[in-house]
Amino acid sequence: MEVTFRDRTSTVTEDGKNRRWIYPKIIKGAFYRYRTWLSYVLLTLLFTGPFIKLNEEQLILLNIIERKFVFFGVVFLPQDFYIFVLASLTFLVFVLLFTLVFGRVWCGWACPQTIFMEMLFRKIEIWIEGDASKQKKLNASPLTGEKLFKKSLKHSIFIVLSFLIANIFLAYIIGSAEVLKIINEPITQHIAGFISIVIFTILFYLVFSKLRELVCVVICPYGRLQGVLLDSKSLVVAYDYIRGEPRGKRKRNNPTPDKGDCVDCDLCVQVCPTGIDIRNGTQLECINCTACIDACNSVMRKLNLAEDLIGFKSEENIKAQQEFRFGKRIYGYAAILLVMVTATATLIIRRTDIETTVLRAGGTLYQERDNGTVSNLYNAELVNKTSKALQFSLEPNQANCQIQIINKENKIGKGESVKITFFVIKPKKDIKEYKSTVSLKVISDGKVLDKVETTFIAPPNI
Repeated sequence: MEVTFRDRTSTVTEDGKNRRWIYPKIIKGAFYRYRTWLSYVLLTLLFTGPFIKLNEEQLILLNIIERKFVFFGVVFLPQDFYIFVLASLTFLVFVLLFTLVFGRVWCGWACPQTIFMEMLFRKIEIWIEGDASKQKKLNASPLTGEKLFKKSLKHSIFIVLSFLIANIFLAYIIGSAEVLKIINEPITQHIAGFISIVIFTILFYLVFSKLRELVCVVICPYGRLQGVLLDSKSLVVAYDYIRGEPRGKRKRNNPTPDKGDCVDCDLCVQVCPTGIDIRNGTQLECINCTACIDACNSVMRKLNLAEDLIGFKSEENIKAQQEFRFGKRIYGYAAILLVMVTATATLIIRRTDIETTVLRAGGTLYQERDNGTVSNLYNAELVNKTSKALQFSLEPNQANCQIQIINKENKIGKGESVKITFFVIKPKKDIKEYKSTVSLKVISDGKVLDKVETTFIAPPNI
């Protein structure tokens, strides 16, 4: 038989000229219930995240504008960019490993696009317009008072929800305090913020009312990444073609030796939010939402047949009827991930509350003083990475050194930096070489927050 299902996406008509609107049927099986409860947890975390404070900071903040990132109360500034890069690479390897083992489960179970669409907007649509068959009938019918009311109500709620999501989304970027100011204070004082909320509201509304599954099928690059990473050992939502074929109608408790367990009811296609037929094999559009598993299991139970004709399986499971086993690539990725997680954790643990950069003052070498000492002039910049203002002092680690600060700056605001100029002074008699190392420490409330080394230049006392 000629394979035609890969010639086009499931969201366009056969001639490729028009979009085919998807009306997924909802079957509330075990996996649907699990996804629903998980979505409630994730939605709660998403909407409360910007308002939870830890160490006087927002729980999660991705402020690209001010180059400030906060994760669980820990502030990361531009000086921590190397940690951010390593953490991003670690997350990328984790995504690769997770996809290699479990396919596109993230898309169906945890992706905000899927959760908002299937567990929020879709449910509102069903509540107002009815199930899939009623929605088709309503959309095909001429404009009536009932249709106008239902469509107006649905899209009004969609706009309100999009506005709420836009505010939450912006709160993760500029902070919840700033968003509350935009809402409570006159718009004229926050023109840029107000325009941002309007733009995000329009974008979210279009995504959830018009684009829908096209985000997963066409726009999101993760689906294409999946095709590169999956192999015969990956655990994905799959149809057991060995057991199911050849397809054909059958009655309860009436086995037919010449047919498989698939009764060709097409229920797995009717429930798919991206409109594919999982029986054609793993496809780009499949987001592993498990709706087809619930649908197929409901039919299998009615026919008194074993469940999981469609289930989490690998090609190796199906073809060779073997138990699931990890492939060699998985162990390789896992080893790399372990090394990267360890390195990232080490950098975060060793990260200091104050980062100090010391440079010799330009155009100077050393200064000989009348009291038998030699001094070098330095400039230092101190960055406060904590969520509170700090009093600090700069002290030498060596007993024969003294520090004379020119500008008496000894306080740094949270997330701010200060610059100081100071002399390091050493007795001539203690200088044994032209270049030596001087170790300095930054102290706040009796605690050493940072240590730094610099070069001291002076003629040796021979």
